[in-house]
Amino acid sequence: MSNLNLYSRGDKLFVIVNMILIAMFTISALYPFIYIASLSMSTGFEARAGNVILTPVGFTLEAYKRVLSEPMFWISYRNTFIYTIGGTLTSLAFIIPGAYALSRPQLWGRRFWNLMVAFTMWFHAGMIPFFLNMRDLGLLDSYIGIIIGFAVNGFNLILLRNFFEGIPQSFEEAARMDGANEFQVLWKVFVPLSKPALATVALFCVVSRWNGFFWAMVLLQDENKIPLQVYLRHIIVELSDDEEFANTLLTSAYSFETVSAAIIVCSIIPILLIYPFLQKYFSKGILLGGVKE
Repeated sequence: MSNLNLYSRGDKLFVIVNMILIAMFTISALYPFIYIASLSMSTGFEARAGNVILTPVGFTLEAYKRVLSEPMFWISYRNTFIYTIGGTLTSLAFIIPGAYALSRPQLWGRRFWNLMVAFTMWFHAGMIPFFLNMRDLGLLDSYIGIIIGFAVNGFNLILLRNFFEGIPQSFEEAARMDGANEFQVLWKVFVPLSKPALATVALFCVVSRWNGFFWAMVLLQDENKIPLQVYLRHIIVELSDDEEFANTLLTSAYSFETVSAAIIVCSIIPILLIYPFLQKYFSKGILLGGVKE
């Protein structure tokens, strides 16, 4: 705060207001995570009564014991990793060569193809045509349907294309003088120089796949193939009508609220663990990939 003495009165007011707004935004962003974590470690009675506000009330880990003892939790967790890892690798396998092709000035009809990619960000066929298409391709109720059906996102493709376009042409010219072909230029020049953009696109893909819910719920009928987010819905909606499960709540230290909160906490832990490793690339990748000179 001592640095405020270097500013005029108007500048001091501006800085103070900014600090207050940033603090309010930070609190509003962190509070949902704190609340869910506290709710998951509170007793079922306190959670149902709405007494949990900031810290756990009647601290207990019974909700976690209940969640971790469920075989379906581990099956859905495994499925989520399959969809996330397989889907991210598949997305990168399509996006990297696609972005490279769209960044090449010699691509025939380059403007048209870029427009078609951008068009998919504004308009799409709709849910019913997409579902019918997945059905006709035999991709319903399968791992491959979830992995392949959502492999390419127009925004990620354009983001990486812009980054490729910003790579100095001298690197490519040097590689071609050494006899490199298109594939060698891509994998030995562009990919190594694009780590920030690739990390950014990979993070977008990971978060999107990990949080995938709606289409997984629509396309998957086999409970052994559902991801964690659909299992969470199963706990919240379907078990609320299960009399046997409801009877166990009368004599237990957990409730629907605490069990759901425990699943949510478990579901965000992997994202929280990998984000710090990708954070150093994230802002740079967004800046360089989103701004075209």
